[in-house]
Amino acid sequence: MTPPDLDAIRESVLTQMERHERSVKLAILAAALAEAVLFALALWLVDFSSRFELLVLLLAVLSYTILAFGLLALGAHVSRVGDRILAALPSPDRGGRL
Repeated sequence: MTPPDLDAIRESVLTQMERHERSVKLAILAAALAEAVLFALALWLVDFSSRFELLVLLLAVLSYTILAFGLLALGAHVSRVGDRILAALPSPDRGGRL
């Protein structure tokens, strides 16, 4: 392959990665909005005079929070692993070969 072909491939891959990143951010925003609506609906429907309903709501929120923190930790781990892989790859700037 000639260098211009490699540059075109790199440009195409970077464009695709940026498009995917925008899609992921939009999906996360939509999911957060849906979750906020569902949480508001749950708060509106719960009978605060019933201790049982309060307990169920509290346990649901606690369980969901643990899952959310686990997903955040998993995302951070995957990002760190990806960064380590990219750091290990040779680059033309450092005298490596493709």
